[in-house]
Amino acid sequence: VIVLNGYLLINLHVVGYLLYMRYLGFKPDPKWYVPFVFLSIIWAISIHTVTAFLYCGLGGRPFWNTALLAPRFLASAFVSGPAFIILVMRILRITTGYAAPPGPARTLIQIIRVAMTINLVMLASEFFTLFYTGGAHAASAKYLFFGSHGHYGLVPWIWTAIACNLTGTALFFMPNALERGSVRIAACVLCIVGIWIEKGMGLIIPGFIPSTLHEIIEYTPSLVEWKVTAGIWACGFMLLTVLLKLIATVFTVEKFSTTTTAPVSE
Repeated sequence: VIVLNGYLLINLHVVGYLLYMRYLGFKPDPKWYVPFVFLSIIWAISIHTVTAFLYCGLGGRPFWNTALLAPRFLASAFVSGPAFIILVMRILRITTGYAAPPGPARTLIQIIRVAMTINLVMLASEFFTLFYTGGAHAASAKYLFFGSHGHYGLVPWIWTAIACNLTGTALFFMPNALERGSVRIAACVLCIVGIWIEKGMGLIIPGFIPSTLHEIIEYTPSLVEWKVTAGIWACGFMLLTVLLKLIATVFTVEKFSTTTTAPVSE
């Protein structure tokens, strides 16, 4: 709770300060936001790393006992985050007419290319390590990727995620990804969906199958769980819509001043 809310407050301060200064027409004072930007970067890395360590530390769940879990968390975050930002920039362009400079989008695409490639390489490394040596510790992975003893509940999920990730990565490496918006949007959606499935049905659930008694009890999301998930996403999209309307207003409204510098406190 402290970590996530602290990260939220840091980002609210940075975004709120920059938007307020732009609305007033003042030039932002770097000392009021640059240190917090670097702090948020360190904070974000620590969030994903600590989360991975919590899973790695569970000795009774061998599926999670891998040194690549934390790096994969970071790599996937550097894919889904920039991809979502690109989608938001596209939505702003369509709904408000505000066209962001092409430079940031190109930088985000380069980040996604590198991070997604690293993520896929680490996935291939884990796949080889688990199945080449074999052993009882690979039971969860075998059930996830190929099914076990007539149980195949998670197989469609993980291969759908892998297909989405591979297709999205291929689209990002196409030259049209930098020029054509449709290719870029399709690649972003595929990568986000692939990582969402991979980190949910492809990571959390198979860690509990088979159980510590070596029993296989298949899991299927219930209607209530789908409704809860839809409610969480709806709440998030509602907050995002409010923030986007605020940002669009700030960036399109006539500024009070374009040359005034923000007063510096003594």
